[in-house]
Amino acid sequence: MSDFQDRVVVVTGSGRGIGKEIARAFVAQGAKVAIASRTLSNSEATAAELNALGVGEAKGYAVDISDYEATIEFGKQVTADLGKTSILVNNAGVTRDGLALRMSEEDWDTVLDTNLKGAFNAVKAFQRTLLKAENARIINISSVIGLMGNAGQANYAASKAGLIGFTKSLAKEFASRKVCVNAIAPGFIVTDMTDELSEEIQETIKKDIPLGSFGETDDIANAVMFLAGTTARYITGQVLTVDGGMVM
Repeated sequence: MSDFQDRVVVVTGSGRGIGKEIARAFVAQGAKVAIASRTLSNSEATAAELNALGVGEAKGYAVDISDYEATIEFGKQVTADLGKTSILVNNAGVTRDGLALRMSEEDWDTVLDTNLKGAFNAVKAFQRTLLKAENARIINISSVIGLMGNAGQANYAASKAGLIGFTKSLAKEFASRKVCVNAIAPGFIVTDMTDELSEEIQETIKKDIPLGSFGETDDIANAVMFLAGTTARYITGQVLTVDGGMVM
């Protein structure tokens, strides 16, 4: 039997891209997965696609993860619909790029509220069930930008670096209850955002990647599945970079 058969998994920001691939991996292993994004139609379309796999179960939800009260209500609804959550993947994230000198307060707050506060909100929404669950996991999707910084992304870098500090602190707080808390720091992964980059810019970025190519969404999903599984029971407070060697 799969490690994830009938387990309840929450993946924020899972209507598309990396989050969707993570959700797909869990559903394929028989899990009950809450698909969370800002738009219900998007979440439900993703859930329908994953339910067509005929293995696990997916259910779509609309939630603004930056809104504390809305996230708490989301947690209650998931528990009522699917049962007690034992795996939480904080993947929801946004970008509002621009040089710090010209960055608006709104663009700073939007990114920090979603990427960092959103993870806090989700943990608060599910902490009671996670702390009581067997083999519970919290996996936060950070970024190599949180490790190395990037011009024009001060808000994004701060949010992702903060997520790493949040991960390590939670790992220490939750260790007594055997809840493993880790972070994954993806490098450049092929998504609709990278597709918007010109071919020239893509080639320039690839020159800084030792393996010479962008990663795929399933590279991140595979890393999540490893950290969520029973074989990773003795790993907590760590940051796993999945970046083709960008950060060494």
